[in-house]
Amino acid sequence: MKPGRGAAVGASVALSLWVVGLSVFAPSAGAERHTAGPTGSITVFAASSLTDAFTKLGRDFERAHPGTAISFSFGASSALATQVDDGAPADVFASADAASMANVVRSGAIRGRPVVFARNRLEIAVEPGNPLKIHSLHDTVKPEVTLVLCASVVPCGRYALESYAKAGVRLPEVATAENARATLTRVALGEADAAVVYVTDVVAAKNEADGVTIPARENVVAAYPIGVVKETRNRALARAFVDSIMSSRGQRTLRQFAFLAP
Repeated sequence: MKPGRGAAVGASVALSLWVVGLSVFAPSAGAERHTAGPTGSITVFAASSLTDAFTKLGRDFERAHPGTAISFSFGASSALATQVDDGAPADVFASADAASMANVVRSGAIRGRPVVFARNRLEIAVEPGNPLKIHSLHDTVKPEVTLVLCASVVPCGRYALESYAKAGVRLPEVATAENARATLTRVALGEADAAVVYVTDVVAAKNEADGVTIPARENVVAAYPIGVVKETRNRALARAFVDSIMSSRGQRTLRQFAFLAP
């Protein structure tokens, strides 16, 4: 799509799609072909739960495209969306929820139509060995358990509240952290006994935390959309990076980090 009035039309179409429901689009036919190839550098704003997977995807992309550099700014999707709207120097935005992406689409900060590239689900993170024998969301609110959740204004916090509501568990007042990784760190450091984060975060913690499965009927599946920022300094490279995420190779990498298919 060429810049100009078409970008505004694309933003309008994208916003409509987020309102009625998420759609998944296939990558372009040449997503894994590297002919002339892009050059230069871009900055990708991405949800904190993508830290490990995107770091690897960025390194893989740079190796496949000599002369490129991919840098990242990881954080809570809602905070990153606000930064993109405020004109932060981002070229690509990858969110852990549709709502944050819808906000930047509505403002016209995203070029064209965002695509869902992965999904995720929640899990209870506990101390290694699960010394307090936490086996359900009900167990996390027992008096002897110190629970920490993501702040309610960020995606993982909203998802957690939804999960507790599905389970019929009334939450007491609990400590919160700014994003999924910061929340998990409280458990890894022994500052909390349990946290509700993403499965991918527990996998990334390795031996610093164990995971307790939340049943499907109580769980929430998060859709992760990605889009090119309208004011990108390098549209060709930004588009190529998004295509690499949607390619079969990029999708295999995401599966390695426990993300679900889009």
